[in-house]
Amino acid sequence: MTIKERLRREVFRLYRHAVRNEHELTYLFWECTLRCNLNCRHCGSDCLKETAVPDMPLSDFIKALDGIKEKNTTYRMTVCITGGEPLLRGDLEQAGVAIRERGFDWCIVSNGLFMTAQRFDSLIKSGLGGMSLSIDGLEQEHNYLRQNPDSFRAVVNAIELCVSRHQKYPRLFLFDVITCVHRANLPVLPQLRDFLISKGVKSWRLFSIFPSGRASQNDLSLTPSEYRQLMDFIVETRNYKTADGKSIHASYSCEGYLGDYELKVRDYYFFCRGGINVGSIMCDGSISACLSVRSPSFIQGNIYKDDFMEVWNNRFQNMRNRSWAKIGRCANCKNWRWCEGNGLHLHADEHSECAHCNLQLLYSDA
Repeated sequence: MTIKERLRREVFRLYRHAVRNEHELTYLFWECTLRCNLNCRHCGSDCLKETAVPDMPLSDFIKALDGIKEKNTTYRMTVCITGGEPLLRGDLEQAGVAIRERGFDWCIVSNGLFMTAQRFDSLIKSGLGGMSLSIDGLEQEHNYLRQNPDSFRAVVNAIELCVSRHQKYPRLFLFDVITCVHRANLPVLPQLRDFLISKGVKSWRLFSIFPSGRASQNDLSLTPSEYRQLMDFIVETRNYKTADGKSIHASYSCEGYLGDYELKVRDYYFFCRGGINVGSIMCDGSISACLSVRSPSFIQGNIYKDDFMEVWNNRFQNMRNRSWAKIGRCANCKNWRWCEGNGLHLHADEHSECAHCNLQLLYSDA
């Protein structure tokens, strides 16, 4: 590492500590349902068409949101509605209007299966400001992972609706595509890249699958050599142009410190913001960080008995001070100061080491 690069990382480390101390709530996930219209092989939440946890009533979420508005000093906050599949709810438009009335932006994460032009227009009129859609390969690969023969066709239709909106109002409507990379779709990423570019997609986030929920029952994880192949593909794609000069901005997910790949595969140094800037209200009312962090050890309270902002301001200590994670493989790691134990979602609890080390995976000889 050069002196200049080390200095840049030290400056970012100081920034990270300042942000942690301030812990402004800027992004709130609302898990509005655990129901889903698909049965994806890699689902971290193990969502089903029917679930024992009922959808959270909109009035309960809005009550919590009113408390956040009263006490949160952040000028702008984004509410991301997710699930399950949010489009299964018939009151998303009502929710969107209520969120906008309270001064917050809102977006959704969807598989696109139930998206129609009429529903899209209805959501836009309710103030929808952004959407993330999941596409996991070309038709064969995507439908395999989603276990539905109509899934690819539906998500492409949803992508076309979003691209059209973003082209007209690029600052008012943010849109990206998410791909979960595994062994079966890794070889088709170049073709998928060209397909997305041909559709007008400008922003593409690529994730590697971690063994949680239903994904733990399927062998979808990348080997070290495959993981390096993914990183190299993202580096290549960030400099890639088609014959007619078109491109797409690809980036790796927020998971894991990546050593020499830092800033080469995403726009920022690794920083797990769970419980620092990112919070969530789960379907049962539980209060936590991002929705990938589902361990009981990281549940901080519940909106049905606690005030969200009181919890946000006075709890979350095991997310803001991560010294507990310096155990096992992390105990004597020379990269601890840049990583601090990887993402929270890779810890079973606050007494366990991370399930895997991204840096170790990258530089393994396997």
